Amino acid sequence: MLEKTFYNEFLKRSFTIPMKVTFWDGKTKQYGSGTPQAHITIHKAIPIKELRRNASIALGEAYMDGTIDVDGNLEDLITSAYEAADSFFRNKKFIHFLPKTSHSEKASKADVQNHYDIGNDFYRLWLDKTMTYSCAYFEKPTDSLYQAQENKIHHILKKLNPQSDKRLLDIGCGWGTLMLTAAAEYNIKVVGVTLSQEQYEYVQNQITKYGLENLAEVRLQDYRELPADEKFDYITSVGMFEHVGKENLAEYFATISKHLADDGTALIHGITRQQGGATNGWINKWIFPGGYIPGLTENIQHILDQNMQIYDVEALRRHYQRTLEEWDKNFRKVIPEVRELFDENFVRMWDLYLQACAASFKAGNIDVVQYLISKGPSGKNLPMTRDYMYHN
Repeated sequence: MLEKTFYNEFLKRSFTIPMKVTFWDGKTKQYGSGTPQAHITIHKAIPIKELRRNASIALGEAYMDGTIDVDGNLEDLITSAYEAADSFFRNKKFIHFLPKTSHSEKASKADVQNHYDIGNDFYRLWLDKTMTYSCAYFEKPTDSLYQAQENKIHHILKKLNPQSDKRLLDIGCGWGTLMLTAAAEYNIKVVGVTLSQEQYEYVQNQITKYGLENLAEVRLQDYRELPADEKFDYITSVGMFEHVGKENLAEYFATISKHLADDGTALIHGITRQQGGATNGWINKWIFPGGYIPGLTENIQHILDQNMQIYDVEALRRHYQRTLEEWDKNFRKVIPEVRELFDENFVRMWDLYLQACAASFKAGNIDVVQYLISKGPSGKNLPMTRDYMYHN
């Protein structure tokens, strides 16, 4: 009886859309008025102490192992939980525990490899052919995911106003699309750094395949290990600062400042919270160990503290929501192939991760922001207006 009373209060305050819940005893109850938009089935009770310890972890793991099933749009259901003022995402009674994290060079390498070295074969199944695993840029509603990722690369590079034969550093280069495009299409000498063995080998093969050895170099290296006197005219870093940890953000931006030439320009792109920094227990435990989403003002203060100035800030929240929705569509189409590589828990975990992240962007819980930064007076070597960013 006490258990059901707890569940009733917990569910009543956690969602803004009408839904019905079928409990482990076969009884069904509706929450909210109107036609239910989702049907949750709880096959067995999740211990109350686990929900109180960290509800995100407890519910995420229950979905992964099939204790919970959802009939309806999972993204919309999670969005409603972000929108509910007293849901388990917001009420501190349900966030007593967060996994411990470390951001030493050794721990950072292990964290990166835990996520990105799942295997290129896995990512190739559902990413577009650029193998770009970050927010796309949809210039037109009809853009495909591939076109939008191409748009994003050029949008970033155009913001730098790049000149031939200059040097660019890409911190956290992923599978290399940005750095290789800069080399092949903008004639820029590029260095990319990654901690992922799989990404390093992939980029090295691409450099050889396209004959870019004289322009492009990839290093299996922590960005903090770059030679102190190595300078670059441009620095890009996409989807990187979310992984460095709150305690290392100052060092991250200091490293950018140290390696950015006087009057150089950097474009830093990453997931940012407009309301202030945050972490999520389930994402931290199962998807991105060590992850921390910095706040907008937090990042800006670090940039200013390192004697850099901001020329432009652009929020791309809706673009990342759609990117994740496109990824999840692709992922769901290849679930049979994913099951050949991983077990059912992994399949459910990854589907939940993609839809939960889309929901977080949809609800405005998180954003993705591009910071265009100058070493020296803001925009000293950039055109006076934004028009140059959009010219072909």
